[in-house]
Amino acid sequence: MEPRFLLLSDVAAELNVSDSQVYHMVRSGELPAIKIGGRGQWRVERARLEEYIAAKYAETAAWVAKNPLVDREDEA
Repeated sequence: MEPRFLLLSDVAAELNVSDSQVYHMVRSGELPAIKIGGRGQWRVERARLEEYIAAKYAETAAWVAKNPLVDREDEA
């Protein structure tokens, strides 16, 4: 069974980005997370990560639709 909450380093590994990029995403509010424990350690709920990934797929699809790939032969 997968854990409900992930360390930021686990999220970074899942997204194949750096730990500092994930920390920035959390601190900016882009990726929902919670602080727990006396030392205020960040955790990302797996369900929130999956929602974030789904939203990024939708955002990317919208961008692709608005920015179609132009065949270089058509430019000539």
